[in-house]
Amino acid sequence: MKIVSSFKQLEHTEALDEKIKSKSQKLKKFFDGNFEVHWTCHVRDDGAHCAEIKLLGPSFEYHAAAHSDKLYKSLDLAINKIEKQVSKKKDKWKKRISHKHQPSVKDQQIAQVEWDEEYWETKKEEENVA
Repeated sequence: MKIVSSFKQLEHTEALDEKIKSKSQKLKKFFDGNFEVHWTCHVRDDGAHCAEIKLLGPSFEYHAAAHSDKLYKSLDLAINKIEKQVSKKKDKWKKRISHKHQPSVKDQQIAQVEWDEEYWETKKEEENVA
């Protein structure tokens, strides 16, 4: 994992660097192999602190941005957004693999005809028994 951070209109401090590294470590649980994490932190004209995160890998790219009155809160919000995106995509991928071999009805009319035949056959059997 490679972490790249850039700051616009902000002072780069060790504490901020450590916070970014610790937040980025949370993403290791989702990916195996090499990927890059790009952080961009800046201050808007209205005084809000913004944090943007971009994940780059061989077959994926995720992006999230957040802003609040404090930079650390913005970092937390951005990492939460990116974690939601990644976990949702991973869940969809896992479901697609597990549902791959389930039979599906491609033609609704054929399914309706088969259902109707079964329905009427059971109806006739019930009348014969009664």
